[in-house]
Amino acid sequence: MTSAPAPVPREPKPALVFDDPLDQQSSDDTDRGWGDRPRADSDSAADLKRFLDEKPPHHL
Repeated sequence: MTSAPAPVPREPKPALVFDDPLDQQSSDDTDRGWGDRPRADSDSAADLKRFLDEKPPHHL
């Protein structure tokens, strides 16, 4: 009489998640990475300089 080989354990299936995906903020749901410079300081003079640097020429 031959014995059957031991069953190979399978990896468990991932659990189903029924959360609302729109409740979570995604990485593209922020202003980060959209050309904004990192805020090292919150200086109003630096904000004005950036505004004047990025102003289109027809707004002079």
